[in-house]
Amino acid sequence: MSARITPLITVVGIGEDGLDGLTPKARGLIDRAEVLVGGERHLSKVPAGGEQRINWDGGFDAAFDKIEKMKDRRVVVLASGDPLHYGVGANIIRRFGAEQVNVIPAPGAFSLAAAAKGWPLANVECLTVHGRALEAVNLHLAPGRRLLVLSRDAETPEKLARLLTARGFGPSAITVLGNLGGGGETRTEGTAENWTGKTVPDLNTMAVECVAGDGADVLARVPGLPDDAFEHDGLITKREVRAATIARLTPLPDQVLWDVGAGSGAVAIEWLRAEPSAAALAVERHPGRAAVIGRNAQNLGVPRLTVIEGEAPAALKGLEPPPDAVFGGGGVSAPGLLEACWDALSPGGRLVANGVTLEAEQRLLSFRNVCGGDLTRLAVSRAAPVAPVGRLHAFRPLKQVTQLAAVKK
Repeated sequence: MSARITPLITVVGIGEDGLDGLTPKARGLIDRAEVLVGGERHLSKVPAGGEQRINWDGGFDAAFDKIEKMKDRRVVVLASGDPLHYGVGANIIRRFGAEQVNVIPAPGAFSLAAAAKGWPLANVECLTVHGRALEAVNLHLAPGRRLLVLSRDAETPEKLARLLTARGFGPSAITVLGNLGGGGETRTEGTAENWTGKTVPDLNTMAVECVAGDGADVLARVPGLPDDAFEHDGLITKREVRAATIARLTPLPDQVLWDVGAGSGAVAIEWLRAEPSAAALAVERHPGRAAVIGRNAQNLGVPRLTVIEGEAPAALKGLEPPPDAVFGGGGVSAPGLLEACWDALSPGGRLVANGVTLEAEQRLLSFRNVCGGDLTRLAVSRAAPVAPVGRLHAFRPLKQVTQLAAVKK
């Protein structure tokens, strides 16, 4: 019985200059293709021959299903620039496996935009809002930072300008580079606060030089954001304790956090800000607080946070993806909550739970006696005016926090 033949797919990066910009090798692969796959814009750059053509009109999965059936044919997929930099190449490799995919990149929008601006690409944040939330840009706003942002359409630059202005970065310079690499390149410049009514092509890349104005929201990615950076009703892990909590949760690449009893979502949000490749789920039983978590996530640049409205431990049943770290901030004294979190943890996962009541402290101690871990007491005092004098200050203690940190062997 012969071995099953799986598709060998070549992904060719192509620019706005079409076939003329390709290497002889890439052009030869396209010429010999029996099946040519791509969006209408890319397919239109290749004169029709005898090959079968598949476009993305039905979505990636539908096109991949067709490719799957073409086991012994030469399949070439056309993609924009560098297919593995926010391109379709990653989707193809996830579906068919790296050993079945050959990628030939071309200069992508980031490289072309950096060259047009004279910016060293290694010193630039490369982002995309094509098919993603614009609010993700909030994470990267800092004085002096340079951003290259792949746009969704011709309206995106004006939306970005409004976002920058609302965050206090109105003086930031914006350059919109249209149709990069083609014969009809355009360049439109201005500042965010004065960006009104400018016309740009649908295919564009935005270059932003961040300049903070008066009252700008300048926030570091280091855990321990000010409490007032979050919308909350008082149910929030205070910044000093939050910084210590994130340190014990240890954000790592591609790992998943469950923030159980999330309140304002501050811990989950700081986890995501600390490690952009990580994921997080915030579980909160109160509908109003669940809505607040979503708004905080957008405002602080991590709209990818998933908010689950429900009461733990019942809400944790069947929750996906499984966690590499779990934070218990609210309701840790609830029967079975810590055990449910512990059972869900992957091997090597971290559980961190904070308690302020005697009942919560007793629960943490009992759990530690069974599953192990460290107990730490965190006491923080902040200076505040002494009433009724007002001119003098004294330290006022916040509620002491008992913290359990345990690693699942």
